[in-house]
Amino acid sequence: MTDTSNLKALADNGVSVWLDDLSRARLTSGNLKDVMENSGVVGVTTNPSIFQAALSNGDSYAAQVAELAQAGSSVDDAVFAITTQDVRDACDVFRPIYDSTLGKDGRVSIEVDPRLAHQEAETIEQAKALYAAVDRPNVMIKIPATLAGLPAISAVIAEGISVNVTLIFSLERYRAVMNAYIDGLERAHAAGHDLSSIWSVASFFVSRVDSEIDKRLDAIGTDEAAALKGKAAVANARLAYQAYEEVFSTPRWQALEEAGANKQRPLWASTGVKNPDYSDTMYVTDLVASNTVNTMPEKTLLAVIDHGDIAGDAVTGHYADAAQVLDDIAAQGISYGEVTDLLESEGVEKFEASWADLLSELQANLDAAK
Repeated sequence: MTDTSNLKALADNGVSVWLDDLSRARLTSGNLKDVMENSGVVGVTTNPSIFQAALSNGDSYAAQVAELAQAGSSVDDAVFAITTQDVRDACDVFRPIYDSTLGKDGRVSIEVDPRLAHQEAETIEQAKALYAAVDRPNVMIKIPATLAGLPAISAVIAEGISVNVTLIFSLERYRAVMNAYIDGLERAHAAGHDLSSIWSVASFFVSRVDSEIDKRLDAIGTDEAAALKGKAAVANARLAYQAYEEVFSTPRWQALEEAGANKQRPLWASTGVKNPDYSDTMYVTDLVASNTVNTMPEKTLLAVIDHGDIAGDAVTGHYADAAQVLDDIAAQGISYGEVTDLLESEGVEKFEASWADLLSELQANLDAAK
């Protein structure tokens, strides 16, 4: 039996552990159910890159691809059918967690087509289509926190659909995301929706912030700059949690909470450590805070199980230190806004590239199966 005491320690400190991976092979082998039952994992996230990797590995999708090819499905219809089936099946696996936590966990996320990241109306339309196709109460629809995504988030929440807001890098955008959620809840309440059934997480990306800022610190080349390496991402996330505490204690929020609304939990995303010089669990152990989610790739999950040192709340006592780190980085001439704008742009581009690869490979498979 695997010792999952470190994951239990996370849960005891208010952190929900979600797996950042999904594939047909995980589902059909029983691996996903095993991870849920024996590793303390209480949710799953997906993204275009994860689906691209899943569809390129093995023949788990061959039978469905053949059926879709014989039916004359377009590649867009085929990828919609394949990904929604995986998410529907994963929702069924995690339904006991969803039921036991009254909807808070047991969630499976599926993302709107990344090519729609800057198209508000089309994002809303596809979010509704994904929700209807999966047809499970524990699905979460992922919408990127682009400028076009913000009103789409409000509109989808207003329909009573739970949303995972993704690709958040900056504190300013994160505040706009929380505002979009609250706006959506107010509209949902006015429309008569049961607010207690609507849940949301805000996926604040972590490791990519260090990767970009460390690169710029290396280019500066001074000892002072080097001393700041590996500090920006955790500092940024800690200040995001400070913003979360502020926003969800306002009178505007309290009125919604009294009507049954749930706080939008911060979700730490991109928590796989990319620099081998750093602890491979730092984006988990340094971001322990109540009412958060940490979605981990399997490698990070296994590292936390093996040697993650969970020492309680690692966030709320560090706001002044975190602000100082970002001030010190700015003093080196590194623009926070420039970095976060670049990371959002690159994030969308990476998902679009993965989606294009997925569509290309799937089209070839459809053609071969005809």
